[in-house]
Amino acid sequence: MAEAPTGNKRPHLFHVIPSFAHGGVPIRISYLINHFGPKARHSLIATNGEYDCRSRIDGSIDFSIPDIPPADGLLGKICSYRKVLKDIRPDLLLTYNWGSMDWALANSFAPLCRHIHLESGFGPEEAEGTLFKRDMYRRLALRNIESIVVPSHTLVQICRKNWKLPERKIRHIPNGVDCEKYGTAPRPGILPGFDKREGEIVIGTMTPLRPEKNLPRLIRAFHRVTTDNPDIALRLVIMGEGNERGSLENMIAALKHEGKVLLAGHVEEPAQALGWLDLYAISSDTEQMPNSVNQAMAASLPIVGLAVGDVLPMVSAENRAYIAPAGDDDAFAGAMEALVRDPGLAKKVGEINKNHVKNTYDKAIMYREYAKIWGVSE
Repeated sequence: MAEAPTGNKRPHLFHVIPSFAHGGVPIRISYLINHFGPKARHSLIATNGEYDCRSRIDGSIDFSIPDIPPADGLLGKICSYRKVLKDIRPDLLLTYNWGSMDWALANSFAPLCRHIHLESGFGPEEAEGTLFKRDMYRRLALRNIESIVVPSHTLVQICRKNWKLPERKIRHIPNGVDCEKYGTAPRPGILPGFDKREGEIVIGTMTPLRPEKNLPRLIRAFHRVTTDNPDIALRLVIMGEGNERGSLENMIAALKHEGKVLLAGHVEEPAQALGWLDLYAISSDTEQMPNSVNQAMAASLPIVGLAVGDVLPMVSAENRAYIAPAGDDDAFAGAMEALVRDPGLAKKVGEINKNHVKNTYDKAIMYREYAKIWGVSE
Protein backbone atom coordinates (compact mmCIF):
# COMPACT_ATOMS: atom_id res chain seq x y z
CA MET A 1 0.00 0.00 0.00
CA ALA A 2 1.18 3.55 -0.72
CA GLU A 3 2.49 5.46 2.28
CA ALA A 4 1.30 8.88 3.38
CA PRO A 5 3.22 11.66 1.60
CA THR A 6 6.09 13.13 3.55
CA GLY A 7 8.15 16.28 3.44
CA ASN A 8 7.11 18.94 0.96
CA LYS A 9 5.39 16.60 -1.47
CA ARG A 10 1.87 17.70 -2.39
CA PRO A 11 -0.54 14.84 -1.77
CA HIS A 12 -2.54 13.67 -4.75
CA LEU A 13 -6.13 13.07 -3.65
CA PHE A 14 -8.50 10.96 -5.74
CA HIS A 15 -12.16 11.70 -4.92
CA VAL A 16 -14.94 9.31 -5.99
CA ILE A 17 -18.41 10.70 -5.43
CA PRO A 18 -21.84 9.61 -6.69
CA SER A 19 -22.57 13.06 -8.15
CA PHE A 20 -20.69 16.35 -8.38
CA ALA A 21 -23.87 18.30 -9.12
CA HIS A 22 -24.72 21.22 -6.85
CA GLY A 23 -25.58 19.87 -3.42
CA GLY A 24 -24.36 19.72 0.15
CA VAL A 25 -21.48 17.24 -0.16
CA PRO A 26 -20.08 18.52 -3.51
CA ILE A 27 -20.23 22.11 -2.25
CA ARG A 28 -18.38 21.14 0.94
CA ILE A 29 -15.72 19.35 -1.12
CA SER A 30 -15.37 22.47 -3.28
CA TYR A 31 -14.90 24.68 -0.22
CA LEU A 32 -12.23 22.33 1.13
CA ILE A 33 -10.38 22.11 -2.19
CA ASN A 34 -10.36 25.89 -2.56
CA HIS A 35 -9.35 26.45 1.07
CA PHE A 36 -6.24 24.29 0.85
CA GLY A 37 -5.42 25.61 -2.62
CA PRO A 38 -2.01 24.55 -3.99
CA LYS A 39 -1.24 22.35 -0.98
CA ALA A 40 -2.82 19.35 -2.73
CA ARG A 41 -3.72 18.21 -6.22
CA HIS A 42 -7.01 16.53 -7.00
CA SER A 43 -8.56 14.02 -9.36
CA LEU A 44 -12.30 13.53 -9.11
CA ILE A 45 -14.81 11.07 -10.54
CA ALA A 46 -18.59 11.48 -10.32
CA THR A 47 -20.06 8.03 -10.91
CA ASN A 48 -23.23 9.49 -12.50
CA GLY A 49 -21.27 11.83 -14.79
CA GLU A 50 -22.64 15.08 -13.31
CA TYR A 51 -20.00 17.76 -12.71
CA ASP A 52 -21.94 21.03 -12.34
CA CYS A 53 -20.16 21.83 -9.09
CA ARG A 54 -16.86 22.09 -10.95
CA SER A 55 -17.82 25.74 -11.49
CA ARG A 56 -17.11 26.30 -7.80
CA ILE A 57 -13.49 25.10 -8.01
CA ASP A 58 -10.97 27.94 -8.26
CA GLY A 59 -9.29 27.96 -11.66
CA SER A 60 -5.81 27.94 -10.10
CA ILE A 61 -6.36 24.56 -8.42
CA ASP A 62 -4.63 21.48 -9.82
CA PHE A 63 -7.89 19.64 -10.51
CA SER A 64 -8.64 17.00 -13.13
CA ILE A 65 -11.41 14.60 -14.16
CA PRO A 66 -9.82 11.41 -15.47
CA ASP A 67 -11.42 9.26 -18.14
CA ILE A 68 -12.76 5.99 -16.78
CA PRO A 69 -13.24 3.19 -19.32
CA PRO A 70 -16.64 1.50 -19.23
CA ALA A 71 -16.87 -1.88 -17.51
CA ASP A 72 -19.56 -4.54 -17.29
CA GLY A 73 -20.48 -6.45 -14.15
CA LEU A 74 -19.00 -6.18 -10.70
CA LEU A 75 -15.88 -8.18 -11.51
CA GLY A 76 -15.27 -6.04 -14.60
CA LYS A 77 -15.64 -2.88 -12.54
CA ILE A 78 -13.23 -4.09 -9.87
CA CYS A 79 -10.58 -4.90 -12.47
CA SER A 80 -11.12 -1.60 -14.30
CA TYR A 81 -11.05 0.50 -11.15
CA ARG A 82 -7.93 -1.18 -9.84
CA LYS A 83 -6.19 -0.45 -13.16
CA VAL A 84 -7.21 3.22 -12.85
CA LEU A 85 -5.80 3.37 -9.32
CA LYS A 86 -2.55 1.76 -10.49
CA ASP A 87 -2.27 4.28 -13.35
CA ILE A 88 -3.17 7.39 -11.34
CA ARG A 89 -1.27 6.30 -8.22
CA PRO A 90 -3.01 8.65 -5.77
CA ASP A 91 -1.65 9.16 -2.29
CA LEU A 92 -5.17 8.90 -0.90
CA LEU A 93 -8.47 7.53 -2.20
CA LEU A 94 -11.50 9.38 -0.83
CA THR A 95 -14.84 7.68 -1.47
CA TYR A 96 -18.17 9.30 -0.65
CA ASN A 97 -21.50 7.68 0.22
CA TRP A 98 -23.13 4.56 -1.22
CA GLY A 99 -22.61 5.46 -4.87
CA SER A 100 -18.84 5.07 -4.55
CA MET A 101 -18.91 1.69 -2.83
CA ASP A 102 -17.74 -0.31 -5.89
CA TRP A 103 -14.54 1.77 -5.87
CA ALA A 104 -14.14 1.10 -2.15
CA LEU A 105 -14.50 -2.63 -2.82
CA ALA A 106 -11.98 -2.49 -5.68
CA ASN A 107 -9.30 -1.05 -3.39
CA SER A 108 -10.12 -3.39 -0.51
CA PHE A 109 -8.34 -6.41 -2.06
CA ALA A 110 -4.60 -5.91 -1.42
CA PRO A 111 -5.12 -2.12 -1.13
CA LEU A 112 -3.30 -0.08 -3.75
CA CYS A 113 -3.41 3.18 -1.79
CA ARG A 114 -4.57 4.65 1.49
CA HIS A 115 -8.35 4.87 1.60
CA ILE A 116 -10.70 7.00 3.70
CA HIS A 117 -14.45 6.75 3.24
CA LEU A 118 -16.74 9.71 3.94
CA GLU A 119 -20.39 9.02 4.66
CA SER A 120 -22.86 11.92 4.80
CA GLY A 121 -26.29 10.36 4.48
CA PHE A 122 -28.70 8.20 2.56
CA GLY A 123 -31.20 8.27 -0.28
CA PRO A 124 -34.95 7.74 0.04
CA GLU A 125 -34.61 3.95 -0.02
CA GLU A 126 -32.76 4.12 3.32
CA ALA A 127 -34.69 7.00 4.88
CA GLU A 128 -36.10 4.80 7.63
CA GLY A 129 -33.04 2.61 8.14
CA THR A 130 -30.12 1.15 6.26
CA LEU A 131 -30.76 -1.88 4.04
CA PHE A 132 -29.35 -5.24 5.18
CA LYS A 133 -27.84 -6.15 1.78
CA ARG A 134 -26.15 -2.79 1.54
CA ASP A 135 -24.85 -3.08 5.09
CA MET A 136 -23.24 -6.42 4.17
CA TYR A 137 -21.69 -4.88 1.06
CA ARG A 138 -20.39 -1.95 3.08
CA ARG A 139 -18.82 -4.27 5.64
CA LEU A 140 -16.95 -6.05 2.83
CA ALA A 141 -15.95 -2.92 0.92
CA LEU A 142 -14.84 -0.91 3.98
CA ARG A 143 -13.01 -3.66 5.85
CA ASN A 144 -9.53 -2.33 4.97
CA ILE A 145 -10.12 1.41 5.08
CA GLU A 146 -7.84 3.62 7.13
CA SER A 147 -10.83 5.44 8.60
CA ILE A 148 -14.39 6.61 7.97
CA VAL A 149 -15.45 10.25 8.42
CA VAL A 150 -19.02 11.06 9.40
CA PRO A 151 -20.64 14.41 10.34
CA SER A 152 -23.42 13.19 12.63
CA HIS A 153 -23.76 11.23 15.87
CA THR A 154 -26.43 9.13 14.14
CA LEU A 155 -23.88 7.97 11.57
CA VAL A 156 -21.35 7.18 14.29
CA GLN A 157 -23.86 4.71 15.74
CA ILE A 158 -24.55 3.22 12.30
CA CYS A 159 -20.80 2.70 11.71
CA ARG A 160 -20.56 0.83 14.99
CA LYS A 161 -23.72 -1.24 14.93
CA ASN A 162 -24.59 -1.80 11.26
CA TRP A 163 -21.20 -1.80 9.57
CA LYS A 164 -19.19 -3.25 12.49
CA LEU A 165 -16.34 -0.80 12.07
CA PRO A 166 -13.84 -0.62 14.93
CA GLU A 167 -14.00 2.47 17.11
CA ARG A 168 -10.45 3.51 16.22
CA LYS A 169 -11.46 3.94 12.56
CA ILE A 170 -14.53 6.15 13.14
CA ARG A 171 -13.92 9.91 12.99
CA HIS A 172 -16.74 12.31 13.79
CA ILE A 173 -16.16 15.66 12.07
CA PRO A 174 -19.21 17.96 12.11
CA ASN A 175 -19.80 20.04 9.00
CA GLY A 176 -18.49 23.58 9.31
CA VAL A 177 -19.80 26.85 7.92
CA ASP A 178 -18.27 30.17 6.89
CA CYS A 179 -20.12 32.26 9.46
CA GLU A 180 -18.84 35.56 8.12
CA LYS A 181 -19.84 34.76 4.54
CA TYR A 182 -23.35 33.60 5.41
CA GLY A 183 -23.93 36.47 7.79
CA THR A 184 -23.76 39.11 5.04
CA ALA A 185 -26.64 41.23 3.77
CA PRO A 186 -28.63 39.80 0.83
CA ARG A 187 -28.06 40.96 -2.73
CA PRO A 188 -30.98 42.38 -4.73
CA GLY A 189 -31.72 40.31 -7.82
CA ILE A 190 -30.03 37.14 -6.57
CA LEU A 191 -33.38 35.30 -6.71
CA PRO A 192 -35.00 35.53 -10.17
CA GLY A 193 -38.49 36.99 -9.99
CA PHE A 194 -38.22 37.88 -6.30
CA ASP A 195 -38.49 41.26 -4.62
CA LYS A 196 -39.30 41.30 -0.94
CA ARG A 197 -42.51 43.15 -0.25
CA GLU A 198 -42.98 45.41 2.71
CA GLY A 199 -44.44 43.59 5.69
CA GLU A 200 -44.28 40.07 4.25
CA ILE A 201 -42.72 37.09 5.99
CA VAL A 202 -40.59 34.90 3.74
CA ILE A 203 -40.11 31.23 4.54
CA GLY A 204 -37.40 29.49 2.56
CA THR A 205 -35.28 26.44 2.01
CA MET A 206 -32.39 25.42 -0.23
CA THR A 207 -32.07 21.83 -1.30
CA PRO A 208 -31.89 19.60 -4.37
CA LEU A 209 -35.41 18.78 -5.57
CA ARG A 210 -35.26 15.09 -4.71
CA PRO A 211 -37.87 12.75 -3.20
CA GLU A 212 -36.13 12.33 0.17
CA LYS A 213 -36.25 16.09 0.74
CA ASN A 214 -40.08 15.79 0.88
CA LEU A 215 -40.80 19.27 -0.41
CA PRO A 216 -44.51 18.43 -0.77
CA ARG A 217 -44.56 18.32 3.05
CA LEU A 218 -43.16 21.85 3.12
CA ILE A 219 -45.67 23.12 0.57
CA ARG A 220 -48.55 21.50 2.45
CA ALA A 221 -47.40 23.10 5.71
CA PHE A 222 -47.12 26.47 4.00
CA HIS A 223 -50.62 26.03 2.55
CA ARG A 224 -52.05 25.28 5.99
CA VAL A 225 -50.33 28.26 7.62
CA THR A 226 -51.43 30.68 4.90
CA THR A 227 -55.00 29.36 5.00
CA ASP A 228 -55.20 29.67 8.80
CA ASN A 229 -53.57 33.11 8.86
CA PRO A 230 -55.04 35.14 5.98
CA ASP A 231 -54.05 38.38 7.71
CA ILE A 232 -50.32 37.58 7.43
CA ALA A 233 -48.51 38.14 4.12
CA LEU A 234 -46.44 35.01 3.50
CA ARG A 235 -44.22 33.72 0.74
CA LEU A 236 -42.27 30.48 0.29
CA VAL A 237 -38.98 30.39 -1.63
CA ILE A 238 -37.44 27.04 -2.60
CA MET A 239 -33.84 27.31 -3.85
CA GLY A 240 -32.55 24.29 -5.72
CA GLU A 241 -33.02 22.21 -8.83
CA GLY A 242 -33.81 18.59 -9.58
CA ASN A 243 -36.10 15.97 -11.04
CA GLU A 244 -39.02 16.79 -8.74
CA ARG A 245 -39.58 20.25 -10.24
CA GLY A 246 -42.46 19.21 -12.50
CA SER A 247 -44.47 17.52 -9.76
CA LEU A 248 -43.86 20.45 -7.41
CA GLU A 249 -45.06 22.91 -10.05
CA ASN A 250 -48.23 20.88 -10.46
CA MET A 251 -48.81 20.82 -6.72
CA ILE A 252 -48.29 24.58 -6.40
CA ALA A 253 -50.76 25.19 -9.23
CA ALA A 254 -53.34 22.83 -7.71
CA LEU A 255 -53.16 24.75 -4.44
CA LYS A 256 -53.37 28.08 -6.33
CA HIS A 257 -50.11 29.31 -4.83
CA GLU A 258 -48.33 30.37 -8.04
CA GLY A 259 -47.92 33.90 -6.67
CA LYS A 260 -46.84 32.78 -3.21
CA VAL A 261 -44.43 29.88 -3.84
CA LEU A 262 -41.28 30.53 -5.88
CA LEU A 263 -39.18 27.70 -7.27
CA ALA A 264 -36.05 29.80 -7.65
CA GLY A 265 -33.86 27.10 -9.22
CA HIS A 266 -30.16 26.75 -8.55
CA VAL A 267 -28.63 29.72 -6.74
CA GLU A 268 -24.88 29.94 -7.26
CA GLU A 269 -24.25 32.11 -4.19
CA PRO A 270 -26.80 31.13 -1.53
CA ALA A 271 -24.98 33.26 1.05
CA GLN A 272 -26.27 36.28 -0.86
CA ALA A 273 -29.85 35.00 -0.80
CA LEU A 274 -30.48 33.69 2.72
CA GLY A 275 -30.78 37.20 4.11
CA TRP A 276 -34.09 37.65 2.25
CA LEU A 277 -35.65 34.95 4.42
CA ASP A 278 -37.28 35.35 7.83
CA LEU A 279 -37.57 31.63 8.58
CA TYR A 280 -35.71 28.58 7.30
CA ALA A 281 -37.58 25.29 6.87
CA ILE A 282 -36.18 21.81 6.25
CA SER A 283 -38.74 19.11 5.50
CA SER A 284 -36.56 16.07 4.70
CA ASP A 285 -37.40 12.46 5.51
CA THR A 286 -33.70 11.72 5.96
CA GLU A 287 -30.70 13.92 6.80
CA GLN A 288 -27.54 13.58 8.83
CA MET A 289 -25.97 16.99 9.46
CA PRO A 290 -27.33 19.25 6.71
CA ASN A 291 -25.00 22.05 5.66
CA SER A 292 -27.99 24.26 4.89
CA VAL A 293 -29.07 24.34 8.53
CA ASN A 294 -25.66 25.62 9.59
CA GLN A 295 -25.73 28.17 6.79
CA ALA A 296 -29.20 29.35 7.78
CA MET A 297 -28.19 29.69 11.42
CA ALA A 298 -25.14 31.72 10.36
CA ALA A 299 -27.62 33.99 8.52
CA SER A 300 -29.46 34.58 11.84
CA LEU A 301 -32.48 32.50 10.88
CA PRO A 302 -34.73 30.36 13.10
CA ILE A 303 -35.12 26.77 11.89
CA VAL A 304 -38.30 24.74 11.47
CA GLY A 305 -37.67 21.09 10.73
CA LEU A 306 -38.08 17.48 11.73
CA ALA A 307 -35.92 15.43 14.07
CA VAL A 308 -34.08 13.32 11.50
CA GLY A 309 -30.34 12.69 11.76
CA ASP A 310 -28.72 15.42 13.85
CA VAL A 311 -31.12 18.23 12.94
CA LEU A 312 -32.47 18.48 16.51
CA PRO A 313 -29.18 18.55 18.42
CA MET A 314 -27.39 20.80 15.93
CA VAL A 315 -29.71 23.81 16.43
CA SER A 316 -29.57 26.00 19.53
CA ALA A 317 -31.42 24.88 22.66
CA GLU A 318 -33.91 27.73 22.18
CA ASN A 319 -34.70 26.51 18.64
CA ARG A 320 -35.35 22.86 19.52
CA ALA A 321 -39.02 23.42 20.34
CA TYR A 322 -39.57 24.11 16.62
CA ILE A 323 -38.08 20.82 15.42
CA ALA A 324 -40.99 18.40 15.09
CA PRO A 325 -40.80 14.63 15.63
CA ALA A 326 -39.77 12.76 12.48
CA GLY A 327 -42.75 12.17 10.19
CA ASP A 328 -45.13 14.45 12.14
CA ASP A 329 -46.51 16.76 9.45
CA ASP A 330 -48.99 18.43 11.81
CA ALA A 331 -46.29 19.32 14.33
CA PHE A 332 -44.05 20.60 11.53
CA ALA A 333 -46.81 22.94 10.28
CA GLY A 334 -47.57 23.97 13.87
CA ALA A 335 -43.95 24.91 14.53
CA MET A 336 -43.93 26.99 11.35
CA GLU A 337 -47.13 28.74 12.37
CA ALA A 338 -45.83 29.52 15.87
CA LEU A 339 -42.84 31.42 14.50
CA VAL A 340 -44.82 33.09 11.72
CA ARG A 341 -47.28 34.44 14.26
CA ASP A 342 -44.52 35.82 16.52
CA PRO A 343 -41.89 37.61 14.40
CA GLY A 344 -40.16 38.96 17.50
CA LEU A 345 -39.63 35.46 18.82
CA ALA A 346 -38.44 34.27 15.42
CA LYS A 347 -35.87 37.05 15.28
CA LYS A 348 -34.66 36.29 18.81
CA VAL A 349 -34.23 32.58 18.06
CA GLY A 350 -32.37 33.47 14.86
CA GLU A 351 -29.89 35.66 16.73
CA ILE A 352 -29.28 32.89 19.26
CA ASN A 353 -28.68 30.46 16.40
CA LYS A 354 -26.09 32.81 14.92
CA ASN A 355 -24.04 32.82 18.13
CA HIS A 356 -24.53 29.09 18.57
CA VAL A 357 -23.25 28.13 15.11
CA LYS A 358 -20.25 30.45 15.43
CA ASN A 359 -19.21 28.84 18.69
CA THR A 360 -19.92 25.26 17.62
CA TYR A 361 -19.64 24.77 13.86
CA ASP A 362 -17.39 27.47 12.48
CA LYS A 363 -15.48 26.45 9.35
CA ALA A 364 -12.08 26.78 11.08
CA ILE A 365 -12.86 23.73 13.23
CA MET A 366 -13.72 21.61 10.19
CA TYR A 367 -10.68 22.81 8.22
CA ARG A 368 -8.29 21.79 11.01
CA GLU A 369 -9.69 18.26 11.05
CA TYR A 370 -9.65 17.86 7.26
CA ALA A 371 -6.06 19.08 7.11
CA LYS A 372 -5.12 16.02 9.18
CA ILE A 373 -7.12 13.70 6.89
CA TRP A 374 -5.75 15.12 3.66
CA GLY A 375 -2.20 15.34 4.96
CA VAL A 376 -1.81 19.07 4.33
CA SER A 377 -0.79 21.95 6.57
CA GLU A 378 -3.59 24.20 7.86
